[in-house]
Parts: sequence; structure tokens; C-alpha cells
Amino acid sequence: MRNTVLFLIILLVISCKDMPKEQPDKEMKSEIVEEEVQEYPEALNEVFKAHGGLASWKNQKYLSYEIPKKSGREKHQIDLYSRKDIVETDDFSMGFDGQDVWLFDPEGKYKGDPVFYHNLMFYFYAMPFVLADDGIEYFETEAISYNGKEYPGIGIRYEDGIGTSPEDEYYLHYDPETMQMAWLGYTVTYRTGVPSDDIHWIRYNNWTDISGLLLPQSITWHKVEEGKIGEPGNTVAFQEIKVSEQAADKEVFARPDHAEIRKPVNTTEK
Repeated sequence: MRNTVLFLIILLVISCKDMPKEQPDKEMKSEIVEEEVQEYPEALNEVFKAHGGLASWKNQKYLSYEIPKKSGREKHQIDLYSRKDIVETDDFSMGFDGQDVWLFDPEGKYKGDPVFYHNLMFYFYAMPFVLADDGIEYFETEAISYNGKEYPGIGIRYEDGIGTSPEDEYYLHYDPETMQMAWLGYTVTYRTGVPSDDIHWIRYNNWTDISGLLLPQSITWHKVEEGKIGEPGNTVAFQEIKVSEQAADKEVFARPDHAEIRKPVNTTEK
């Protein structure tokens, strides 16, 4: 009996010695934070905070809105994790099912390029948060001036192989008093395949609180005159806006029967 007890004690000591020690809560928490924290320019972090916080945005799984047009309404739905999307109108629909861009247009009414358009408005709408996506490089850019006020900025470009047109560049400019996004400058290279210094400018000054996030109710393109921002031009409004931490049913983004898979249009060929 005595030998049995001694054997059990020795076995228990050996077992305890081999068990890994638990990390204190403080150490565990710091390791998790280090894994989640990413490097962004200080000013961009402040812009994220002014719009409700990047963490709050990343908790959202679904976004939808409607764009009123003369031809009717466009409903856009986006899975914020997979970036699957669908654009629906009374006449046609298009989207990205996670693998292919597709177009369902039984009467042949859509005359554009769905590869270019299917997520175009999402990227304009989801500013500034989409500028935290992977594969982005940040660089310094000069402030811009409009109506006597200066707006500091941050330059953004994509790494090679990211997106449909990685040669595009973006310029986020913010109000230095509120740190809210005020302008987006961008170049378009998709249709030419070569870099461009022709910058288009969008004004962001009509924000609304949606589930704690500051998102645009409308955005306005401005004319460019001799390289400077000019008068307002076209305005796009967003209505029936919804963001949710609940993901949409996967069938929402499924490619319809008889939809065509579309590839990028090569405009460099003559």
C-alpha cells in the first residue's frame, strides 16, 4: 500500500511538470492585440475614429443601399467579408459570386462593362473604411484647397496584382478640424491599362449615422479646371442604407441561371 501511494505521488509530480504553464491574462491579451493591430498612417487612424472606428466597421458582415436613377432604382448588396456582391434593377442584374463576375440581361439593355461597374459604387460608398483593405500602400501627398480652406491628405496605391486596376491611385483628404473625410481624388486606368495623372474629385460632406458608423448619404463629383477642383457636377444619392453584423443568406449572391460570365474588357486593342 505504501509503495502504491508513493508511486502515485511520483506520477502526479511528473504530470504537473510536463503540463504547460498558463500565460497571465495580461500577456495573452497583449499577444492578441499585436496580432490584430495593423500599421496605418496616424492621420488615417484618426479619420477611421471620426467615422465610428475601424473595429466597428470590421464587425459588420452585410451592407446594402439603393441608388435612385432616371431609369429606376439600383439595389446594391455586399458581403463585407467575402466581397461577393449583387446589383439589381428592374431590367438586369450583375454581381460577383466569389469566383466570377456575371451579368443577367435577358433584353440586352445594359450597355456598360459589369466587371468595371459591379463593385465600383461600393468602393466609393464604403470610404474611408475600404482604405484599410489588404494590399494597400500609403504615401505622402500635398494638401488641396477648396473655397479658401485646405484639406490635408493621404495617398493610396495598391500593390501589384491587387484588384482589377492596381495602377490606380487614390487621395483621401480630410477636414483638419473634424478629421472627417472631405474629398476623394482618384485616377482611372482600368479602361486604358496604363497609369494616369488625370485626377477626378469627389466631395464627401453629407454624412449620416448608420449603426454607429458615419457613412455618406450622397457624394458629388466636381469639375476640374486647369488642374484645380471646380464647380459641383453630378451627385449620387444613397437611400435605404443598411449595415448588419448578421451575414446575408449565401443564396443572395448566387449567380442566376442563364447569367453570362463576363471578363474584363481589353480597351488597349484597336
